[in-house]
Amino acid sequence: MTAVDLGLPELSGLVGVPTTDEKQTAKDYKSDQEVRWCPGCGDYIVLNAMQAFMPTLGLKRENIVFVSGIGCSSRFPYYMNTYGIHSIHGRAPAIATGIAVTRPDLSVWVVTGDGDALSIGGNHLIHTLRRNVNLKILLFNNRIYGLTKGQYSPTSEEGKVTKSTPMGSLDHPFNPISLALGADATFVARTLDNDRAQLTEVLAAAAAHRGSAFVEIYQNCPIFNDGAFDMLKEPGEKEQRLIPLTHGEPIRFGANGDYGVVRTGFGGLEVAKVVEVGEDALVVHDATLDDPSYAFALSRLSTQDLSHTVTGIFRNVARPSYDDQARAQLAAARERKPGDLQGLLRGKDTWTVAS
Repeated sequence: MTAVDLGLPELSGLVGVPTTDEKQTAKDYKSDQEVRWCPGCGDYIVLNAMQAFMPTLGLKRENIVFVSGIGCSSRFPYYMNTYGIHSIHGRAPAIATGIAVTRPDLSVWVVTGDGDALSIGGNHLIHTLRRNVNLKILLFNNRIYGLTKGQYSPTSEEGKVTKSTPMGSLDHPFNPISLALGADATFVARTLDNDRAQLTEVLAAAAAHRGSAFVEIYQNCPIFNDGAFDMLKEPGEKEQRLIPLTHGEPIRFGANGDYGVVRTGFGGLEVAKVVEVGEDALVVHDATLDDPSYAFALSRLSTQDLSHTVTGIFRNVARPSYDDQARAQLAAARERKPGDLQGLLRGKDTWTVAS
C-alpha cells in the first residue's frame, strides 16, 4: 500500500532523504542481533511489519535512524539493520528532534512505550508534537510497565490490579490519541499489532507525512498484561467493538455494518444503529480537517473497557515543520550577518561570577 493508494501526498515526508535503486527485502532490514522479547510479545509482530514495510520506501539504510528511550519496545533499534540510538528514559523525542533539525537527509523514527512516552517523557512528547518536528513516533501501548516487571502505567485502566496497585489503580488513564490531538499534532493514528494490513497502511501514511506523525499501536504483553486487547481480536467481538476509519467514507462498523457514527447536538459524536438513524446521517470521515475538534470527538468514542475502539488515521493535515523552519531561519541569519565566533568570544560583553 503506497501513499498514492491512500490518496495522500507521495512521500513528502521523505523529501531530501537519499533513495536507492537497489532492490531491498525484509531480510535487508534484519540485524544480526538476537531478538530478545518474551514469547508472544506483540513487539515481534510490529518489528516484522516494519522490516517488511521499510523496503517499500526505497531509502538507503544508512539514511534511516531509529531512536528509542527505555522499555521493552526500546530494544527496537538493535533489531533494525539501520542506524539507531537507544537513548534515555522519556527523552527519545528530544534527541530525535536534534537529529531531524541537523540532518534533513535522514528519515527519523521514534519507538517508545506508554510508560516511556506518557510518564517521564510526557513533556518531551507534547512539545515535539506541537512543534511539528519531522519525526515518526510509534507508541507501543500495552497498558503496563513490562521491563520493570508489571507496574501500572499511564494508560492502565481504572481499577487495574498490578504489583504497584494491589487494590486497583486510582488513576484515570490517558487517551493517547486525545493527548496528541490536544497538542495539535498534524498526523494522529491508532492501529493494532495483529492487523498487518492496517498497520502497514498507517506506516505508509506516516512516512508520507511532513511533520510529526504519531501512531499508537495496541500490543500484547503476554507476561504482565496478557490478553489486554483480546476482545478486539476475537471473531464475533471485534466487529462490534472496532470502528475503522477510512478517509472519504461513512464511518460504519459491525458484522453487517449495522452501526455507525453520527453527530450529537453539542458537536460531539456517538454510535447509533444505522436502521434507526438512516445512512444519510452517518458521518463521512475527513482526516484533513484543519480544526482538530472533529478528530478529538472521534478519539472520545474509544472507551477504557474497549466496548468501542476507533482505529485508523484520525488526522492528517499540513503545517510547516519545525526543522524545515529552523534551517530556513538559520540560513537567513547567516545571509544577513555571517557568524563570527572569535568576535563573540572576544567581545565587550562580560560577566562577573561572584565567588
